[in-house]
Amino acid sequence: MRRAPPCPPPSSRRARGAPRGRVCRGRGPVSREGRRAARPRAGGWNARLPPLFPRRGGALGGRTASSGRGGRRPVATAAVMAALARAQRFRRGPACVRRPLPRAAGDAAACRGGPGARRGAGGSEVLEKGFKRGIALSTGSFLVYETYRLISRFAEVHASFKVEEVIEQADYLYGSGETEKLYRLLVQHKNSEDAELLWRLARASRDLAQLSSTSTEEKKQLVYEALEYAKKALEKNESNFAAHKWYAICISDVGDYEGIKAKIANAFVIKEHFQKAIELNPKDATSIHLMGIWCYSFAEMPWCQRKIAAVLFATPPTSTYKEALRYFHMAEEADPNFYSKNLLFLGKTYLKLNNKKMALLWLSKAKDYPAHTEEDKQVQKEALELLNSI
Repeated sequence: MRRAPPCPPPSSRRARGAPRGRVCRGRGPVSREGRRAARPRAGGWNARLPPLFPRRGGALGGRTASSGRGGRRPVATAAVMAALARAQRFRRGPACVRRPLPRAAGDAAACRGGPGARRGAGGSEVLEKGFKRGIALSTGSFLVYETYRLISRFAEVHASFKVEEVIEQADYLYGSGETEKLYRLLVQHKNSEDAELLWRLARASRDLAQLSSTSTEEKKQLVYEALEYAKKALEKNESNFAAHKWYAICISDVGDYEGIKAKIANAFVIKEHFQKAIELNPKDATSIHLMGIWCYSFAEMPWCQRKIAAVLFATPPTSTYKEALRYFHMAEEADPNFYSKNLLFLGKTYLKLNNKKMALLWLSKAKDYPAHTEEDKQVQKEALELLNSI
């Protein structure tokens, strides 16, 4: 006998009040064999889904259930699919309110009285595709996120290695007195977010401005450029003592181009940052030395400038040679023979205090200091002139 196409299940017919005698599309009764052929395969609609986890010895372990294709699927997955099927069968519709929905989209359309009653498209297939799509999207999102995390972590590690390598090269060039090479190396990283690179770039810019081969116009440009780098380094890390130190130095240099009023006004800011640098690193001899330079400068301030400062400020900055001498000795104790200029200023301060014996001692040390930089050569020259004048 000729097989008839699948019909809605009995539960759907009874829900619609259909008679028990099965008649499909006006083709007469269907045989038992036809009804058996029209039944869904064992395992229901979710039997056609591939197993989500390995058939044997999966990562999650635990018991498994038959998948309908000879494979084995985790019990948890089967339970989830069954729950989804129950939720799908009890949704609201315009005509079929709170009735179990048929398993086929054609039956659902027939329940609503629509033209899709004869198509017989499987609603379970739509649900199956949606479930597969959700699994695929979730898995894809997870893989994208994990890939992003790995790439970001690798980029951070690579960037940190690169910064350390540049700093190591910069310190070597600074120790070798290669000022121009040092500046060319660091200026490539002027947009860096690392405070250690930025304050070194400020130092290199300032040192390049001090060279005799640098023109007056280039010197001014480099001085203001150095201040910008130092300011940025301080913004990136306020706990970096070197950023405070070089910010104060660069402000002092800029004051030479902005007049006596700006120079005196900046003096308070300079002192504050030098003291902060010493507070953050009491062993940094350079910061202590620069605090001594500040004291020496205001102790040596001419009388006319003192009067201007008194007019402009209620309490102008003041200091003494003894205070400057104390800082120079503190610097030498922190790091003996670390800087030719500290030796020079020890000799000059003793001269101001009329102690020629100690002045000769320190000026001689400054004259004999090995000249690694152009500044060391200038120190040697000035120390020799002072020794000849005593």
